[in-house]
Amino acid sequence: MIEFRKDSPKRRDIKTAVAKYSDHREELKKDYNSRCGYCNDIDIWRTVWFEIDHFVPQKFLKTIKDTDYSNLVYACRACNNSKRAHWPTGDELIHNMNDEGFIDPCDDEYVKQFSRFANGRIIYQTQLGKWMYFKLKLHKPQHEIIWQIQELDALIVECEKLLATIDNQILTDKLLNLYREYHRYTKKLGSI
Repeated sequence: MIEFRKDSPKRRDIKTAVAKYSDHREELKKDYNSRCGYCNDIDIWRTVWFEIDHFVPQKFLKTIKDTDYSNLVYACRACNNSKRAHWPTGDELIHNMNDEGFIDPCDDEYVKQFSRFANGRIIYQTQLGKWMYFKLKLHKPQHEIIWQIQELDALIVECEKLLATIDNQILTDKLLNLYREYHRYTKKLGSI
């Protein structure tokens, strides 16, 4: 097993009043490192599918404003649609009870709920994690695939550094062509 994510999002304490919650989009993107708070998918290939989730769903808000930054999560469409208005406790102040409900993705406890297999597939580690795993549909292969692409990107960066030390032009050209083909392929993902 490997860690679920390397860096957890840290939501800043932004109190700026805004007309609509979507005005916080850029701040959220920054605080969440351009990643979905729930599945950790990066938005490079799916930017049009990233949305703003209300951690406590709007229909349960009593004292929290719908524009309150502390209740907003940068989320991919898949996780946001899966979570939607699910809130088992029915109380905005109680996030989970009896291993059902959610943990705020910025809470240090969130990362303890999941890990990954060596191929990037997400797996739950706790009973509450299991509930969230199935509710957020973290078993979907898209999360594994995006994780693998990110790992390939890191390997390509390492290979590029090695290319500078290789004295074989044929090998260098083949590696560069493979890299360019891979790069074109991953850029197409954003338009699908």
